[in-house]
Amino acid sequence: MSDSLPLPATVLISAGIAASVIVYRLLKSPNAKFPGPRPVPVIGNAHQMPQEHPWLTFSQWQKVYGDVIYLEAFGKPILVVNSSDIAIELLDKRSATYSDRPHLIMASDLCGFGRTFVMQPYGEDWRNQRKAITQNFSPGTIPIYFPVQERQAAVLVQNILNSPDKLDEEVKFQVATVIVRVTFGHYLTDENDPCFSLPMEVMSNFSAATLPGNFMVDFFPALRHLPRWMPGAGFLKTAEKWNKTQYDASWIGYNWSEEHMATGETYLPSLVGSALHEIEGNVPPDVKHNLVWGTSSVLGGGMDTNMSTIMTFFYAMILHPDIQRKAQAEIDALLGNQRLPVLTDRSSLPYLRALVTELYRWRTNVPLGVAHSLNKDDVYNGIVIKKGTIIMPNVWHMLHDPNVYPDPLTYNPDRYKGSDAEMKKVTDLAFGFGRRTCPGYNFAQGTIFSIIMTTLATCNILPPVDVNGKEYIPNVEYSSGMISVPSHFNIQLKSRSLKAQELLHDALSKERI
Repeated sequence: MSDSLPLPATVLISAGIAASVIVYRLLKSPNAKFPGPRPVPVIGNAHQMPQEHPWLTFSQWQKVYGDVIYLEAFGKPILVVNSSDIAIELLDKRSATYSDRPHLIMASDLCGFGRTFVMQPYGEDWRNQRKAITQNFSPGTIPIYFPVQERQAAVLVQNILNSPDKLDEEVKFQVATVIVRVTFGHYLTDENDPCFSLPMEVMSNFSAATLPGNFMVDFFPALRHLPRWMPGAGFLKTAEKWNKTQYDASWIGYNWSEEHMATGETYLPSLVGSALHEIEGNVPPDVKHNLVWGTSSVLGGGMDTNMSTIMTFFYAMILHPDIQRKAQAEIDALLGNQRLPVLTDRSSLPYLRALVTELYRWRTNVPLGVAHSLNKDDVYNGIVIKKGTIIMPNVWHMLHDPNVYPDPLTYNPDRYKGSDAEMKKVTDLAFGFGRRTCPGYNFAQGTIFSIIMTTLATCNILPPVDVNGKEYIPNVEYSSGMISVPSHFNIQLKSRSLKAQELLHDALSKERI
């Protein structure tokens, strides 16, 4: 009797083993079929991860690997999603699974950003913090803040008229003034006001702490236990400093609002001020927790992004004076130079809406979105995506896909043909996905729109001049951080008429509210 199996049995068993191996690999590996650059042992694709403008590299890789690219860095699986349809399917329609954040040891644990809902995992604390913010920034609530946004828009325009060489400084300060006033009921005094200087420092730290591959501790968590004196442990000292700055910045505005409620110096309505006004006696610890760390996310998420969009507006206008004139003509036709535009005029200014939308598309200020993560395994197109996989939506590519937006590198508000539905597709991508959508996006759009329409109604934006008095177009580059901001550049800002000057003066003569 032979010890070997008959040939048919051998074939069947071999086929069964082969099938088992294939199924096992499909279930085990999140990249069973997703293509991507070839990894190397241990480090995976870490050596191929671009540090400068990674969204541009991923966009180029899309031509080779397709709309979903699989990467791995020291064992961490990463999916780069270049397709808006796929991003919407996963991050919007399956948001219950895809609403986690990647756990970054440096940013979340060591620097303290994990205390804020921007970096928190999807859960109860995240929901409570976000709720404290969203109920104050809902479409039905934000009109109470319109007068603040409109007045500070006039302040900004007048200040730039006075000092056009300080364009980026003025934009940054006035954007921050609006956010701090509406959040804490406090008007910034100057650039040394800690409610301005501390959050600005925190945003710079946050961008560095969350940059993929910037800190090895994110890939090797045991490094967090290194003695601080050991060579290579300098990141621990950095994290300790950044943690303190983040903590101080988160509490400074809340403490100011609470301390000044009794003296009546806290302006109402405001997010924290209004909440404290409704509470009799001591503030419950859970309410204080949600307000402090929730508003920390508001400051961090609003200042640089709004500033970047507004600076992009000034850059686009010196590149395209014809677009500037067309927007001004629309405003003039509506208002007849009788008053400044207000936010309730937006519905009557379709070209201006397209102009603003095109800013979000042309130079989206969060080009890779904010990374998501899965809280459980999922299957897409028959491919298993494992729990904990990092999802990086390449928003830049989605908004520069030539199949969707012909001639995508050209700034062109006419591409929407006045369709609000087409404009909404852009803003939906620019402000995040699913349950992680920016909770203050309605408010942010109001700030941006108010500044842009006030500027166009009253001023002409011209290129800067060189030492010989000749106009030139500055070379503007955008940074590589999570929030991409333009480099410094100058403009000329000139009043359109004496009447425009009078309208600005009237707006500035009104008492602050």
